[in-house]
Amino acid sequence: MSWQAQVITHRGTKWIAVTFPRNQAWIDRIKQIEGTRWSGTHKAWLVPDTPGNRDRFRMAREVVLSPAHEQRINRFRQWLQSKRYSQSTIEVYSQALGVFLLWFNESDPAELGEDDLVRFNNEYILHKKLSSSYQNQVVNALKLYFSTIEKKRLNPELIHRPKREKTLPNVLSKEEVKAILEAPNNLKHRVMLCLIYSCGLRRGELLKLKPTDIESDRGVITVRQAKGRKDRIVTLSPKVLDMLREYYKANRPKVWLFEGQEEGEQYDERSLASVFKIALSKAGIRKPASLHWLRHSYATHLLENGTDLRYIQELLGHSSTRTTEIYTHVSTRNLKQIRSPFDDL
Repeated sequence: MSWQAQVITHRGTKWIAVTFPRNQAWIDRIKQIEGTRWSGTHKAWLVPDTPGNRDRFRMAREVVLSPAHEQRINRFRQWLQSKRYSQSTIEVYSQALGVFLLWFNESDPAELGEDDLVRFNNEYILHKKLSSSYQNQVVNALKLYFSTIEKKRLNPELIHRPKREKTLPNVLSKEEVKAILEAPNNLKHRVMLCLIYSCGLRRGELLKLKPTDIESDRGVITVRQAKGRKDRIVTLSPKVLDMLREYYKANRPKVWLFEGQEEGEQYDERSLASVFKIALSKAGIRKPASLHWLRHSYATHLLENGTDLRYIQELLGHSSTRTTEIYTHVSTRNLKQIRSPFDDL
C-alpha cells in the first residue's frame, strides 16, 4: 500500500496532503500525527507541513513557486472571488493551478498549451495515481485560468478528461437510519442528524441554517444559498419540529441554529462528522458510512415511498433530473417485485 503526499495551501496555510487507499489501520496511524485533520474539499488527510513530517513521508524539500507564478495564482484567486465562487472551489482551483505552475516552474504560462496539459496529466496525475475527480478539477481550473487570466482558450477536444466513473450512492436501510438517529444522548446532536436525514440536507446547509429559516407555521425550512448559490424550500417533519422546539428552549441560539461553544459561532464541521461517527458506532453499524449517506438514504427512501422524481429533484436542489435519476438504480421498490428463477428450482 502506497502513500501519495504533496504540499498544498489550504485556507492560507501550508499542509502536506496525504492520500492512500482506505484502510482503518493507516487511518489510525495518520490520526496520531499531531495537528492532522481530514479535508473533504481535497479528499485527503492534511498533515502540518514541518521538516519532520516531510521526512516522515520521504518528501523532498519544498520547491518554491516563482514570484511571477505566485502573482498569477493571486490574480486567479481574486478573479474567482469577484465572481463569487464558493470558498471551497476557490481553494481547489487555486491549489490545482499552483501544482500545475510548480510543475512548469521555469515556463511562461502564455507559451503553454494543450500538449503541456496532456503531458502534465500523464506524467504527474496518472503517474501519482491521483483520482479521476482530481483530474477533472485540474482541467476545469486550468481551462478557466487560461481563458480569464491568460486570455487564451484551450481546445476542449485536445484535453484528456477521465472516463466518467459510474458509481452508485451509498444507502442505509430505514432500520439503520433509525438506529443512528436514536443513538445520541445529546439533544443538539440528535436534532442535527435528524434534520440532515428528514430534509436531505448537505452538511454545510445544516450548519448555515438560522433560526429564522425555520417556518413552523408553513411546515418548511428555507435553505439559503446552497450549492450553485440557489435557495430552496424543504419540508419540515412535525416530529422534527417538536424536537427543534425542545432544542431551542434549552439552547436559545443567537445567530446560527446550531452554534459551537462560543455564542454566535457556527458549529464546526469536524465536530458534526464526529457526532455521526459516534452515533454510527453506538448503533452497531460497521459500514464505512459518512454524513452524506443520510442525504442519499433520504432520497432513496422517498423514491421507494412513491414520491415523484421531479419533487425529489427540487427537495435535493439538483439542477438536472439526470443527477437525481441515479437513485433509481439503488431503490429496491421495483426490484422486490422481481422473482429470482432460483426460487423456481
